[in-house]
Amino acid sequence: MSEVQPLAGDDDVRPQSVSLREAFWFWLKLGFISFGGPAGQISIMHQELVERRRWISERRFLHALNYCMLLPGPEAQQLATYIGWLMHRSWGGIVAGALFVLPSLFILIFLSWLYIAFGEVPVVAGLFYGIKPAVTAIVVQAAHRIGSRALKNNWLWTIAAASFTAIFAFNLPFPLIVLGAAVIGYFGGRMAPEKFRAGGHSAAKKSFGAALIDDDTPTPAHARFSWTKLAMLAVIGAALWALPMGVLTALFGWQGTLTQMSWFFTKAALLTFGGAYAVLPYVYQGAVGHYGWLTPTQMIDGLALGETTPGPLIMVVAFVGFVGAYVTQVFGADQVFLAGAVAAALVTWFTFLPSFLFILAGGPLVESTHDELKFTAPLTAITAAVVGVILNLACFFGYHVLWPQGFSGSLDWPSALIALAAAIALFRFKLGVIQVLLGCALVGLVVHLLR
Repeated sequence: MSEVQPLAGDDDVRPQSVSLREAFWFWLKLGFISFGGPAGQISIMHQELVERRRWISERRFLHALNYCMLLPGPEAQQLATYIGWLMHRSWGGIVAGALFVLPSLFILIFLSWLYIAFGEVPVVAGLFYGIKPAVTAIVVQAAHRIGSRALKNNWLWTIAAASFTAIFAFNLPFPLIVLGAAVIGYFGGRMAPEKFRAGGHSAAKKSFGAALIDDDTPTPAHARFSWTKLAMLAVIGAALWALPMGVLTALFGWQGTLTQMSWFFTKAALLTFGGAYAVLPYVYQGAVGHYGWLTPTQMIDGLALGETTPGPLIMVVAFVGFVGAYVTQVFGADQVFLAGAVAAALVTWFTFLPSFLFILAGGPLVESTHDELKFTAPLTAITAAVVGVILNLACFFGYHVLWPQGFSGSLDWPSALIALAAAIALFRFKLGVIQVLLGCALVGLVVHLLR
């Protein structure tokens, strides 16, 4: 594809307009290289779109990111959708957001099939033996990373501790914890506003030259707020949710596996404040504890696969859907792969549909002001609660990995040493997630084959 590559010394020259076709090939490429979780994905977009191609200015990029971080859902995918929408209207946003997800979906369907069909093969089992302790360390790092950014004072620390206690000791449902944190943030933001001020991203301090969408670029006509457009989007969004849900209910009944998966992941999509790690406990409570679609061990393995593939980490829902439908043989014993693939596609649809609607409906409101977003106190409190929830998730993983027979059994020392080594690699040497997973997988393979 032809790429916009401004020359050094041409910083004051605004890049030429970008066609939707050019943008299509960039978003497709991004879908295959978006490793590293939200931070890595946002970094790649910043390097490509702000620094290299100069499709959007630093300030406009961060302003869009601030909005995406306030929403439930994967912020990197929503940011791609937002920029695609700003550049090329609704179809541009749909193309950007869809291509951020589709490569990951097809890769995960293939890997999920390999896992469920050949997971007991010694080589595959050995690789996962090493990956599981690494995932435990990765979740601990996620809690630390989010906590170091979110827990800025004793109020927020208290909320995090309370959320950990609520889910660890009392097994309260995740939606109730989110609601409680939001209420605390709502009133706390009025009683002590300085304690609940969102950190967000600071304003841009560096310019990389004139951008196609610059600080002073007027808001395009399609990005201006209109009640008519908002109503139309609401109707279309409701139809895109209700039609497939209606078909599933007619074919399989409300209690059918595919129908319940679609309904469950619709709810999960609206609870992903703080990223995928925050909603994983809710997915575990439902998919493992309530519905029994997969086992705790399979849940850990699914997260490992999600960590090693491009795209949003929340794409682990595709693994959950595939394994659940495959094992329960929704379409019969002769169509297990088809059942898994259909389920993976369905849960992906219902998980990401709200993300597109939030951007296409809320984008015009965000573009109406380039000042700091207001009313973020409830979301600040929710982010603090998310830290406690993620820490509980780390405890859950650690328990099942290090004591596979329960506390009545013995500690799995090789797994403990692999987890420790992974933590040192992540915290001390700042190695990437992919490097740590690959290294631990090889060690696990050696240990497993020598046993």
